[in-house]
Amino acid sequence: MWDSFYKAVVFQDRWSWYLEGLGKTLLISIGAIAIGVFLGIIVALIKYINKKFGNFKIGAKICDVYLAVFRGTPVYVQLLIMYLIVLVFLPTIWVAILTFGINSGAYVAEIIRGGLESVDDGQIEAGRALGLNKLQVMLKIVLPQGFRVALPPLFNEFIALVKETSIVGTIGEVDLTKVAERIVARTYEPFVPYILIAAVYLIVVIILTKLLKLMERRLAKSDRKKS
Repeated sequence: MWDSFYKAVVFQDRWSWYLEGLGKTLLISIGAIAIGVFLGIIVALIKYINKKFGNFKIGAKICDVYLAVFRGTPVYVQLLIMYLIVLVFLPTIWVAILTFGINSGAYVAEIIRGGLESVDDGQIEAGRALGLNKLQVMLKIVLPQGFRVALPPLFNEFIALVKETSIVGTIGEVDLTKVAERIVARTYEPFVPYILIAAVYLIVVIILTKLLKLMERRLAKSDRKKS
């Protein structure tokens, strides 16, 4: 057992490979969720405004197509299409970030739209009665409350994204999972590398889940103070 651990972790400072792979995994995940949130906000706003005020009808149709395509096809297939057909001119890390970001945006859009939909129509009517225009109603009433509701599901989306990025090795990007595959190819002993990266993923998810629970408690405490 020690010999397997030595070859998988200690020999040639292979422990540093895992750290580099983890860094790449987190970089892709953070970059992708940033793109996903940006796209998700735009799509959610277009669909919400079209539903409430009747604007952006063509934009809403385009958003429907985007959601159908990226929610209805596997992210692995999307990654291959981006790598081999659409984004062949970009480095693999950018292909990964953009693919996961665009895919995540489709899910984030529905999360944010759900948050916006949770805002009572009476508050919108009250805002209009006070003389606020549509933009002011969105910025001052709907968005702050909608994002507050959407924050916990958005955090869950990020947690899921961290795990989903484990397939980027298929396009040659050396993330945490790809590091394990390379070490197994050298040692012919899969037990330690794969158990080790599974433990690392688990630790990352546990930490993120703890942060999510902390955020939910603070939001709940803030709600109680307001009430």
